Amino acid sequence: MEVVIVPDAVAGGETVAETIAVLLRRKPDALLGVATGSSPLPVYQALAAKVRASTVDASRARICQLDEYVGLPAGHPESYRSVVLREVVEPLGLTEESFMGPDGSAEDIAAACAEYDRALAEAGGVDLQLLGIGTDGHIGFNEPCSSFASRTRIKTLTRRTREDNARFFDSPDAVPHHVITQGIGTILDARHLVLLATGEAKAEAVALAVEGALSALVPASALQLHPHATVVVDEAAASHLKLADYFRATYAAKPAWQGL
Repeated sequence: MEVVIVPDAVAGGETVAETIAVLLRRKPDALLGVATGSSPLPVYQALAAKVRASTVDASRARICQLDEYVGLPAGHPESYRSVVLREVVEPLGLTEESFMGPDGSAEDIAAACAEYDRALAEAGGVDLQLLGIGTDGHIGFNEPCSSFASRTRIKTLTRRTREDNARFFDSPDAVPHHVITQGIGTILDARHLVLLATGEAKAEAVALAVEGALSALVPASALQLHPHATVVVDEAAASHLKLADYFRATYAAKPAWQGL
């Protein structure tokens, strides 16, 4: 696992966006796994700026969802399909044909989960999966004590997660109780995992995921098992890392040819 400490959220967004740009220059039709929430917004904004400046061509890129609320219609403004179309697909100049995600309004949710796992495999697998981290250490919506072998499935959100997400809804009661999420095993299938975390509120979760024991209690610690996992954090999110100085030194000495 590589840990990259940047000054702030804007720098984090630029760092990850450039990594995606390098991937797209090498593989123009790369399948990019995207996350929702506040943390990845600087990534999408920086990547869209690169597209507008013609420093990267994203026209053949493919986009896939990490998770989706159960019970919200596809057109609901807070469905993750709507969010991804609004924040990623449209700013990059892509169409809905480039986008894939699980059906949170399906009558048979279990079948929809299995179908999404199959679709990701048939698409050739995810080349780069962008992740956020919850204050309780969850990735995707794999809440604490999720199996590291789990595949795409339905999960019940914890009260803490619903409270964290209430800011996107008219009221806390409007936050759905269930989601479809890529399982940890599904996430680990991606060729490159990039976790972006910013702010003091994420510092404890980051430290446990990076430096703590491998534990289902901290789902993000599963990144320790991946051969190509990168954690990008701002100074506030890095504030609980015991090895912060080592991470800064190793990144500063990293050869340019090695990439992120």
